[in-house]
Amino acid sequence: MVKIRLAKVGKKNRPAYRIVAINSQSKRNGRSLDILGHFDPFQKEAGRFAVDKERLNKWIENGAQLSKAVSDLLDGVYKFSPYHGSTKKT
Repeated sequence: MVKIRLAKVGKKNRPAYRIVAINSQSKRNGRSLDILGHFDPFQKEAGRFAVDKERLNKWIENGAQLSKAVSDLLDGVYKFSPYHGSTKKT
């Protein structure tokens, strides 16, 4: 089964994401079938999110399923919350 989900790219403590079509059993950053767009949570609103609607619709018509994060991004309700690991007590 093919899923459309986010693949993490970017630097340490400054993640950016690609929107990719990928086999559902592949790793998060595994080999993708197609790159459909990008999402950068740290950019201003203008260039934060972009997706190729034609290719996205082609994959959906062929049976690809959207992940929750990608469907929320497309609906405009996605809320990015950075992960803060546990602090080490010394």
